Amino acid sequence: MTTEVRSLREFKMPDVGEGLTEAEILSWYVKPGDTVTDGQVVCEVETAKAAVELPIPFNGVVEQLFFPAGATVDVGTVIISVAVAGEAGAAPAPAAPVAPVAAPAEAEPARREVLVGYGPRTGGTQRRARRTTTTTVVAPVPAVVAPAPAPVPAPAPVAAAPVLPEQPVGDRPLAKPPVRKLAKDLGVDLRAVVPTGPDGVVTREDVHAYAAATTALAAVASAAPAAAPVEPVEVSVAAPAAVPGVTAGDVRVPIKGVRKATAQAMVASAFTAPHVTEFVQVDVTRTMKFVRRLKESGELGRDIRVSPLLLVAKALLTAIKRHPEINAQWDEAAQEIVIRGQVNLGIAAATPRGLIVPNIKDAGSKTLSGLAASLGELIDTARLGKTSPNAMQGGTVTITNVGVFGVDTGTPILNPGEAAILAFGAVRDLPWVHKGKVVPRQVTTLALSFDHRLVDGELGSKVLADVAALLERPKRLITWG
Repeated sequence: MTTEVRSLREFKMPDVGEGLTEAEILSWYVKPGDTVTDGQVVCEVETAKAAVELPIPFNGVVEQLFFPAGATVDVGTVIISVAVAGEAGAAPAPAAPVAPVAAPAEAEPARREVLVGYGPRTGGTQRRARRTTTTTVVAPVPAVVAPAPAPVPAPAPVAAAPVLPEQPVGDRPLAKPPVRKLAKDLGVDLRAVVPTGPDGVVTREDVHAYAAATTALAAVASAAPAAAPVEPVEVSVAAPAAVPGVTAGDVRVPIKGVRKATAQAMVASAFTAPHVTEFVQVDVTRTMKFVRRLKESGELGRDIRVSPLLLVAKALLTAIKRHPEINAQWDEAAQEIVIRGQVNLGIAAATPRGLIVPNIKDAGSKTLSGLAASLGELIDTARLGKTSPNAMQGGTVTITNVGVFGVDTGTPILNPGEAAILAFGAVRDLPWVHKGKVVPRQVTTLALSFDHRLVDGELGSKVLADVAALLERPKRLITWG
């Protein structure tokens, strides 16, 4: 007599290959009882880098969804189980179908799909053990579903934190031994540090920046009671005004996903790189005429979006070609400046989930038409919330277009790991001396922030001056390029 063997297969939150430890489930595309096939997308999740869709790696019928939409789940935690049909044959031993449920990791050691990202990490199967030192809302008992997203997380300690126990090998952030020792001496949890080194490696500067930020926050927290002594009070939901500094109508917004990563990255950058910002006003009347001509003629190709940002990007890339030293990175571990072989041009994009900076790979090698096509695709993808993690890795220099908000200029903060960022302000009609007469011209303000460890005043000034000259007379884009 033959019987069909059915077993439960568990699908865990995958490691996207970015060193991230958690993701928020945005939506489920399946429900219990649905049939799924190998490669079918079952849910969309948001990491600190981007929103990605997760395909399931086997066929079967959905048995259970362990977390609802909106829950934040650790990497390595089971999120869905599927009943899978086995081979037909002789009646199996009672324990046979149970084995995949009891130890899914050991049952399939050879198949560790990394469904998004860039490949599996060594020892990644041990990741579930990480939460034993921080919280009990893990899923070693996956049956607990509803309580997982409900508790409000306690504020992270801002005073000197105790040294955490050594993490499992499979869950360690990438860092060299001296950096690990430094973090241990300073009481810094490497998992909380935003890495800026190559391939996501945590550097000494990252650790110092995190420790400095923590100390600053601790100083603010310790100073608060001195300014306004607070007596112990019993707080209820019905009377939030009983807490000093809290008023009726206050709204709390959880910081997670992209916004959380942006906040950490900006703090790390501000405390790590010595910022210098230079400004220049530019007559861009000829550039604006050139943009209109390109739009009307269609010479860059059909359906190609042409904007002033395109020519700003081309001008910056041309300036970097003339001064490649600005396309650099600081290697703290080796105490070296690394001049990058290609320019990966980042474009700051405001999305409903927060600010992200995807980049155009090897942008310096593209023609004006190719750059326009890549820029349009990057912006459209960001607006749809479909930017991939790969698109936000490896940037070397960034442009932020604050002019679209009617802002003249600003002092932009460097994207971590990069040496320069250019802010493009609003284009306005202003009185300007042109050919010896004061006439109305279209003028913008450019601001270039740079890391003064890598870029001195002369280099930064030359790059900014070149960008300005190219935008003043865009025909130079051809002769200089």
